[in-house]
Order: sequence, then structure tokens, then C-alpha cells
Amino acid sequence: MASVSMETTRSKSTANGRSKPGRLAPNYWPFVVPALVVIAAVIVFPWVFTLWMSVNSWTLGQPVVFAGLDNYTRLLVDMRFWESLWHTALYTLLAVVAPLFLGTLAALIFDAQFPFRGLLRGVFVMPMMATPVAIALVWTMMFHPQLGVLNYLLSLIGIEPQEWIYNQNSVIPSLVLVETWQWTPLIMLIVLGGLAAVPREPYESAEIDGANAWQKFRYLTLPMIAPFLMIGVIIRSIDAVKSFDIIYAMTQGGPGTASETINIYLYNTAFSYYDIGYGSAMAVVFFIIIVALSFVLMMVRQRANWSDMETR
Repeated sequence: MASVSMETTRSKSTANGRSKPGRLAPNYWPFVVPALVVIAAVIVFPWVFTLWMSVNSWTLGQPVVFAGLDNYTRLLVDMRFWESLWHTALYTLLAVVAPLFLGTLAALIFDAQFPFRGLLRGVFVMPMMATPVAIALVWTMMFHPQLGVLNYLLSLIGIEPQEWIYNQNSVIPSLVLVETWQWTPLIMLIVLGGLAAVPREPYESAEIDGANAWQKFRYLTLPMIAPFLMIGVIIRSIDAVKSFDIIYAMTQGGPGTASETINIYLYNTAFSYYDIGYGSAMAVVFFIIIVALSFVLMMVRQRANWSDMETR
């Protein structure tokens, strides 16, 4: 009787189509292959080709000669490369600190309740929506020593005209001013998200204890929005270290090489001097620097635990 019931169950399951012997599993490879082809063509091949070019001595119009690690050892003694590395570090530091401070200040202001707050928020984030080249052209006209509006405004308060991007000592701070104007709204939006998630109960307790505005910011607001500030630091650091369009459109690395970052030097080496092999080695080193910076920032971000911030 048991064998008969088992045969009956098998026949029913077969009749209902629940289990058919020899049925093939669905094949998803036709859907995956196009994505793999695109990734290989857009990401993998360019980097493999760049690595190959970096170990060759290749100037356009001349034959390719295998050079091994000569291009990389050349970087170690290239003072212009080290100078561009210093310019990149200085530009990145200033372009992170200034928007972080001003964006946090703007977020604290716009977090308060006042008339037309929504309208003013929309106006404040408009620079972030503009294209970098258009921003560079407008600010280049504003920085003009004789015809620029900035020097005119300074003259109204008795300050002598400045040379801005036309002076080696002020070119990087001037470029950072443009970068700060464009990306401070991004930090403001990130910090506003953090302020919206901050509970109000600790502030009520602090007011009962007689804490002033600075004490509430220092011991309550700042620790609780620290993870959001770290997100802003990560985004701005990675973006600033590889900044190219605004710098190239405004100064092309000048005057002289005073604003020549690694990106600008790399571009000039590969596409102005046509030294493709050396430029490729520089690109590989620059990629390693970005990956290392991203790794360090992400490690710091992982240590900024919510529980730690809330208990401080």
C-alpha cells in the first residue's frame, strides 16, 4: 500500500507540473554578458592599456620601446611632479576645510525657523547646479585685475586691488574660493540631514541645566552630526583631489606652474608634450593615491560609530 501511495503522489506531482525530470535551470548569462562587455570596454581595458603604456617609452610619432620601471623611477626625481603633488595636497586641504566650515554654519542657520527659509535654501544651492566650465569663465572675469567686479568691491572699502589668479602666491586660494562657492551648498545639505535626525530631548535638558548656545553646539550638536560631517569630508576630499575642469579653465596650471596639480601636470605631459608613457605612469600613481586616500577616509568613517557619538 505504501508503494502504491508513493507512485500516486509522483504521478500527481508530474501531472501538476511541479517537478519534471530533466528540466533545465534558467540561464541568465544572456542578460549578464552585455553588462560584462560594457564593464570590460569602459573600465578594464582602459586600465590594462594604461598599465601597459606606463612600462613603455612612448612619444607620439615615435615607436614604442619597452622601458620597464623607468617611468616610475623618473617620477622619484621629477621635482615638477613633487611640486604638483604639494599643490594638490594644499588645494585639497583648503577645498575641504573651507566648505566644511561654511556649510556647517549655513546648515545651522537654515535649520532655524524664519520667513522664506525654503526659498533661501533653494537660492543657496544654485551654485552646485552650474557647470564647472561656466563657473570658471564667470569667476575669471570677476578676478580680472582691472575690469573685475571683485577689485571694484574691494576699492569701495579702501582695500587695494588684488591680482587673484594672476599671482603665484594667491592663485591657489583664489581657486579654492571658487571651489568653496560651488560646493558649500553640498555640505550644507548633508549637515541639514544630520540636524533633522538629531533628537530634541537633550537640548531641552541642556536648557533646564542652563547651557548656553555654544555649549549646546559643542557638547550636543557637534558630536551627533559628526558622522554626517565625515561623509562630507569623504565626498569633498575625493572630489577636490581629482579636480581638473575649474583649474584648467581658469589658469591651466599657471602662472608658471603655481597652480599645476597632478591632474594638470598629467594632462600637459600626455596631451601637450605627447609623452604618453610617462603620463600613463603618472596616472597609475595618481590612481593609487586616490585609492589610498579613499581607504583611509573610509576607515576613519567606520570608526565614527553612532553609539559612540550619541554617548559623548
